[in-house]
Amino acid sequence: MGLIASDSFKVVIGLGQTGLACARYLASHGFSFAVVDSRQNPPGYEQLLGEFPEVDLHCGPFDSEFLCRATEIYLSPGVAQSDPAIQAAVAAGVKLSGDIDLFCREISAPIIAITGSNAKSTVTTLVGAMAKAAGLDVGVCGNIGTPVLEMLTQPEKDLYVMELSSFQLETTNDLRAEVATVLNVSPDHLDRYDNEMKRYYQAKHRIFRGAKHVVINRDDALTAPLMPKSVETLSYHLGKPDFKLFGLIEEKGEPWLGFEFDKLIPVSALKIRGSHNVANALSALALGKSAGLPMHAMLDALQAFGGLKHRCQWVCEKDKVSYFNDSKGTNVGATVAALNGLGETLSENQRIVLIAGGVGKGAEFAELAQPLQRYGRCVVYIGEDGEKLASSCGDIDKASAETMQEAVEKAAQSAHEGDIVLLSPACASFDMFSGFPARGDAFIDVVEAL
Repeated sequence: MGLIASDSFKVVIGLGQTGLACARYLASHGFSFAVVDSRQNPPGYEQLLGEFPEVDLHCGPFDSEFLCRATEIYLSPGVAQSDPAIQAAVAAGVKLSGDIDLFCREISAPIIAITGSNAKSTVTTLVGAMAKAAGLDVGVCGNIGTPVLEMLTQPEKDLYVMELSSFQLETTNDLRAEVATVLNVSPDHLDRYDNEMKRYYQAKHRIFRGAKHVVINRDDALTAPLMPKSVETLSYHLGKPDFKLFGLIEEKGEPWLGFEFDKLIPVSALKIRGSHNVANALSALALGKSAGLPMHAMLDALQAFGGLKHRCQWVCEKDKVSYFNDSKGTNVGATVAALNGLGETLSENQRIVLIAGGVGKGAEFAELAQPLQRYGRCVVYIGEDGEKLASSCGDIDKASAETMQEAVEKAAQSAHEGDIVLLSPACASFDMFSGFPARGDAFIDVVEAL
């Protein structure tokens, strides 16, 4: 391991998609850099050496002495800052950054920045569709779709709509978004944050640094930032709208999306179902309005939007039972939202059969009990923390399953005419699947074969 003779030496920590994108950026700008990864054979290893055969690459435990030689470290989202070698470098004055900061230094176009425990991808995609309907050349990127640094290989867009995770925000210092929002905050990734909700909340709220406009969810107090009064603010909730507030207006027994004192479109015109998706629609409208998008284009895009795969996705109806795939529901808050959102669409005798379980990421499951008491018929539990989840669900029928095939079959047996079978695991998937898309696809395959 030789010394680096440079006044500006960068280190990329963590390979994979983000690490490769950072390496390409640094190389294209002529920076001296090294790449380190704690894994002996990380993803992207061969690709990195193929593109940059001279790169200084270190695999294995991090070396604090080596990291302290850097002027700046670019940390991949999957690597926790709490590693002692990284902490030693920070203590020595090394700047900690990430790919989002690199991207923001290169562009002049405005950014709509979106985070939250749940619904980030849905709202990001929807706002992107609204901008496109308004005739803008829009880049949808970040934690969804194209990695941000890959966007720099294209001509600059009119607008960027970025989904940002708490992991990405930990190393984001220079976002300065045109519009920023935290959609909601519920316990998630507490294994990363030492079971400290405050640290998770603080990471999310880094999105507001330097923002010109903010959007607040009035139904979740944890989304409201401490910002000066000079920052323009719009908000939304599932109650009546008011000044600078999106909400719901009831007319002749039918709810309409509204802003201030104007009706916009009836809720029945939306293809996405459930109160949580109504909230997503209102948040997207508030974000778009804050960015200056015309209302008519936003409403056109909203009515055409059918939702995202694995996010409360309607699969089919079999024997008068509807099946919904919410595999992206990887935390308790997401599953509570799905249960309440779909539950409110059911008539008196209809119920939800929930398939849930997996890797709980240190979460508690007690919040599931209330919506399950109100809307649930049965819980079919799977995976590593399935039994723990089931024990927190209160007085409701329960059944265990070893595979998705068995889980769907038991759910179908428990469901009555008019019921919903909902896969919304409240857990990560890595005990049984390669990720939530594989879990959702397995569910769809079994359901369609019933």
